[in-house]
Amino acid sequence: MAGRAAIVTGASSGIGLATTRVLAEEGFAVTMAARRPEKLEAAVAEIAADGFDVHGVAANVAEESEIVKVTDAHRDRYGRLDVLVNNAGLGFAAPVGDIQTKWLDMQLTVNLRSIVLFYRECLPMLKAAGQEHQSALVVNTASIAGKRGVGGNAVYSATKHGVVGWTDSMNRELNSLGIKSTALCPGWVDTPMTDFVKGHIPAEEMMRPEDVAEVVRYLLKVSPACVVPEVMFTRPGDEM
Repeated sequence: MAGRAAIVTGASSGIGLATTRVLAEEGFAVTMAARRPEKLEAAVAEIAADGFDVHGVAANVAEESEIVKVTDAHRDRYGRLDVLVNNAGLGFAAPVGDIQTKWLDMQLTVNLRSIVLFYRECLPMLKAAGQEHQSALVVNTASIAGKRGVGGNAVYSATKHGVVGWTDSMNRELNSLGIKSTALCPGWVDTPMTDFVKGHIPAEEMMRPEDVAEVVRYLLKVSPACVVPEVMFTRPGDEM
C-alpha cells in the first residue's frame, strides 16, 4: 500500500499532467487516467522517467463502467486514495440555435456527470483517508466560465457552474468526514483545449498549466481546519 495516493483524470496533458507532476513531487503515487491510450502512455513515461510512482489507465469518463474501471484499478494497485483530481473536460462552442444534442450530452456527461460518479465510486477510500488524517482532498477543475455566463458557449459555462455548485455541496456534505473539495476556476490556460482561440489570444499571453497545478500543492499543505472552496485565476486586465 502506498503512503499517499491520488487519481488524476485528463492526466495526459495540460493541467492534468502538470497536477500529476506536483502530486508526484509531493510524494503521492498517482493513477493517471485519460481517454487516448498512446498519449497517456507517453505522459506516464514522462513522469515515471523522473523516478515517480505513476501508472496509467486509459478510460473514457463519459462511460460509467470506465469510471468504475479507473477506481478499481487504483484500489487494486495502491489500496488507498487521499486526493482525487477531476480534471477531464471538453467544450463545444455554439450559439443556442445551433446547439447539437450530441455535443450537449457530451459536455454534460464528461464535465459534470463524471465528477458525480467519481465521488460516488471513490467515497469509501476518501472516507478512510479522511478518518486517518482529516485532509482527504478532491479538486474539481471548473472554469472562470463557471463564475460568469458566456454567450456562444453557454452549455460549457452551465456545466462549469454545475461543478462549482457541486463542489460547494460536497463541502457541506463531506467536510465532517475529513473530506475537503476545491473548485479551480481558471481563465485562458495554454493547453490543447484552448488551441481554437490562440488566433485571438496568443499562447504566451495565457496562463501556464503549472499556474493552476501549483495551487494543488498549496491545498496539500493547509491544515485540516482550512477548507478552500474555490480558487479563481484571471489574466491581467481580465474582468470578472
